[in-house]
Amino acid sequence: MPNHFIISAHPNPKSFIGAWASASARAAAELGAVAVSDLYAMQFDPVERASNPLETQYRASAGSAWADDVALEIDKIRAADVIVFHFPIWWFGAPAILKGWLDRCLVHGGLHDVDHRFDRGFCRGKTALFCVSTGATEVEVGPAGKEGRLDLLLWPLAYTLRYCGFEIADPVAVHGVHGYWEGAQKAALEARLTRVLDGQPAVIRTLADRRRWRFNADTDFDTAGQLHPDAERIWPFIA
Repeated sequence: MPNHFIISAHPNPKSFIGAWASASARAAAELGAVAVSDLYAMQFDPVERASNPLETQYRASAGSAWADDVALEIDKIRAADVIVFHFPIWWFGAPAILKGWLDRCLVHGGLHDVDHRFDRGFCRGKTALFCVSTGATEVEVGPAGKEGRLDLLLWPLAYTLRYCGFEIADPVAVHGVHGYWEGAQKAALEARLTRVLDGQPAVIRTLADRRRWRFNADTDFDTAGQLHPDAERIWPFIA
């Protein structure tokens, strides 16, 4: 059975994101081992320091001498077959605490290095799933939407994990989640969110069958790191 690692990034423990992450954790516990990191509840420090550049990370990796909070997260990453990230889209990206978690915990020498990245990444065989909420409507974050395509907003986070070797499952997104609704609209939102929570066990159980995002393979690039002219253009970021 797969080991799961559930990450939640929302400051309000009573938020929908918090409840959604709890639903994932309960479902994962029925399948095997599960670890949980509620980044705000942990008061995780997202700030990388000048005293810890890449070469320092590399030396720490050689002796497993990371900071205690980072070492705990690295252990969870290494033990996991699946990492499920729960977070809202804020200002067209993930909350800063989650970006800081990536900065500090995806350590050079421990979870990636020059010879182990992308198709040869240390995290090959692991899957990441994003469970995200947006205040925007599905149309606004869809093709030609005013707030930008959601998959493109998630691409920097996804490609960070892809760099380490992860597969990226097709995200689960819930739209129009904010506190401005009143009356019937508020009741409709609450009913919709309840259906999402009730359906989360099925999402976790069937994750192995969920579509994966496609990326260019290492062999699509020349020795300088540029996409071959005849290679498929999968994402507008590499074209």
